[in-house]
Amino acid sequence: MYKAAIITLSDKGAAGLRRDDSGPAAAKLLQKSGEYIIEETFLIPDDPERLKSLLIELCDEKGADLILTSGGTGFSPRDMTPEATLAVADRNAPGIAEYMRARSSEITPRAVLSRGVSVIRGQTLIINLPGSPKAVCENLGFILPVLGHGLDILKGAAGECAR
Repeated sequence: MYKAAIITLSDKGAAGLRRDDSGPAAAKLLQKSGEYIIEETFLIPDDPERLKSLLIELCDEKGADLILTSGGTGFSPRDMTPEATLAVADRNAPGIAEYMRARSSEITPRAVLSRGVSVIRGQTLIINLPGSPKAVCENLGFILPVLGHGLDILKGAAGECAR
């Protein structure tokens, strides 16, 4: 079982003006897979400094295997999730975000406007998902079949991907 945390970034959600449906959607998909324990969920404003602090805490102190963020990946001036995520990264894992955008663009051409990233900090994989519950389900559905193997490699519990 992998330890997962989910962070939703939404000014309106954090202020109680909008219900967060994207975080629970991600949690439901992870739980349904049977491979993840949702350790913690958060709903915070679009605040890059707060996100950076939370990511560092979850990676370095709490030992999360996987952190999913939802929201803050668009073009709005407050959408700073990718920048905050990159600021705490040790290594980039671009294939995940690239694959999500490619697959999503088959559904909507607006998918190319997502700026989400995927990175590694220590032994934690951090993935930025879009903010809408529909997009969260689609994107997480695309990558869920391979995440376990990637996490096993990251943790040293599996060999490389060559067959």
